[in-house]
Amino acid sequence: MKRQGILNSEISRVLSYMGHTDRIAIGDCGLPIPDVVERIDLALKYGVPSFMDVLRVVADDMKVEKIILAEEIKKRNPKVLQEIEELFNGQTIDIEFVAHEDLKELTRDCKAVIRSGEITPYANIILQSGCIFG
Repeated sequence: MKRQGILNSEISRVLSYMGHTDRIAIGDCGLPIPDVVERIDLALKYGVPSFMDVLRVVADDMKVEKIILAEEIKKRNPKVLQEIEELFNGQTIDIEFVAHEDLKELTRDCKAVIRSGEITPYANIILQSGCIFG
């Protein structure tokens, strides 16, 4: 049994085979997930687990070089945006904002999409893997 890190076997497996510039997404319970992308469904009920609970655990176990967010989060969910900014504060991470429709399209290129129980709008993120050496 693992002593630390992510216990969820699907998330742990996906993170372990990701390379530099590969992507994984974390979404609210309403984010559509393309059939061609692995779905890791953690949603238990509305709000559980929260988007930020999932993001904190994944970000703690992953080298992130870039995040992609929906432009709409700025006006429609500034509280979650602030929490994301605080989580990555002090790290050298590029932040890209795209239209929500474009973010949904970008999930097609992710290794997996993790579905949380989040029910606030635009609580979706794409994390791009950085390089752990060099």
